[in-house]
Amino acid sequence: MRLNTVFACGAAFASLAMISTGCKKEAQQQQQQIPELAVMTVQETNASMDTSYPTTLEGENDVQIRPQATGFLTRVCVQEGQRVNKGQVLFEIDKVQLQAAVDQAQAAVAVAQANVNTAQTNANNNKILYDKNIIGAPAYQTSADALNAAKAQLQQAQANLTAARKNLSYAVVTAPASGVIGSIDIKEGSLVSPSTLLTVLSNNSDMQASFSFTQNELLSMTQNGALSIPQVIAQMPPVKLQLPNGEIYAQQGKIVSISGVLDPSTRSVTAKAIFPNPEGLLHSGNTGRVLIPTDYNNVMLVPQNATYTSQDMRFAFVVNDSNAVHAVPITVSSQDDGKSFIVTEGLKPGERIVTEGVGISVQEGMTIKPKK
Repeated sequence: MRLNTVFACGAAFASLAMISTGCKKEAQQQQQQIPELAVMTVQETNASMDTSYPTTLEGENDVQIRPQATGFLTRVCVQEGQRVNKGQVLFEIDKVQLQAAVDQAQAAVAVAQANVNTAQTNANNNKILYDKNIIGAPAYQTSADALNAAKAQLQQAQANLTAARKNLSYAVVTAPASGVIGSIDIKEGSLVSPSTLLTVLSNNSDMQASFSFTQNELLSMTQNGALSIPQVIAQMPPVKLQLPNGEIYAQQGKIVSISGVLDPSTRSVTAKAIFPNPEGLLHSGNTGRVLIPTDYNNVMLVPQNATYTSQDMRFAFVVNDSNAVHAVPITVSSQDDGKSFIVTEGLKPGERIVTEGVGISVQEGMTIKPKK
């Protein structure tokens, strides 16, 4: 009787132990299932947001280099990307034919000068004879007209010589300004003419960045027409240039012009900013993005990855005192920097929001363990 009682008590204790162990495992599993996610407390702060605009850079003065004479290219004196000074020799064209034209023009001047001398002598002699009434006025006038014709032919020959010498000078193509040589697609030995583009000389001490504002942006900047475009430009802050690799160019730029005419196809206006290029790091044809900053005071800034969209609405997950999450609709500013949003409605300072797993693993009503 006692033995049976002992066995019964032992079985009861074993059952209680198993139940207790099972409860502990279930509690541990439930604890393990609560995700640990990063959260942040929303606070008002001051922020500067950059609005970016795609741009293509050009030298402030890009000059197309074309020969002014026709001939075979005998020498390319520069290389692509080389910095040159004003007056430096860039290309040379075959001078043989051009020099021959100069020699021929010089000979023509000599002949014309001789004809003038002969005509002058005849006119002088006829003047003496005319004064002595040996010849009549018509004969004297004929010699005077011949002298004038000879002088005109001399002037024509001298003009042809000047033109020939000028053409000979065109055989040496020099830089009209200091700058950087662009691509050179013409090779030595090629026949070139005034229609041939030899290269582009870029004066890139300053670089010009062209970009576009929408008509709505222009209206906002001018306060619906209350400000003139020159007044808007005067108030514009310094701008930055984001390079294609994402880095920010060291020199800040300045917006110098905004077109007042809308492009009918894009409904936008063209703006231009100038960036100093003292080291020559920027080149014509480079692409990038012009970044225009706007300062905001006392705004709520949240990471973009702390929000998600559903049915054209944007939401954030607010964490309550029990660490349960609840989705709330929010309104954000149209301007953003690609990383953060300015929240204008839906959140209050001091509220906590989830910043990890939003739109992926976070679900309405779930309980989380805030990550410290």
